[in-house]
Amino acid sequence: MAKPLKSAYSATRVWVKVRHADTVDAAVVGFTGTARHPKTLAVRLPDGRVALSQRLTTALASVVGPRLLPQAGRAFAKDGDSYTPVAGDVVVEVVAGTIRHAVVTVVRLR
Repeated sequence: MAKPLKSAYSATRVWVKVRHADTVDAAVVGFTGTARHPKTLAVRLPDGRVALSQRLTTALASVVGPRLLPQAGRAFAKDGDSYTPVAGDVVVEVVAGTIRHAVVTVVRLR
């Protein structure tokens, strides 16, 4: 149970910390690393911005890698990070957190 904002803290109750994060589908627009072993994915979030995900797990990279079709050149996210663009319509489910920093974590391939 989460503590209501206006209630007093009670040391005798157990409170659960609740963090706000949304799970959304995002289109993969690029990757870092190699297509065979991508380190992170560049995803277009529903609000239109492109963000790099956190580092992929080995298992997830092995599933996503074969579906990536790299394009020539480099592209850049809003914060200046570069990535290799991809063609196709690969969609992943991501958790886009809104805590201190916007963190994007890939959950699974759709």
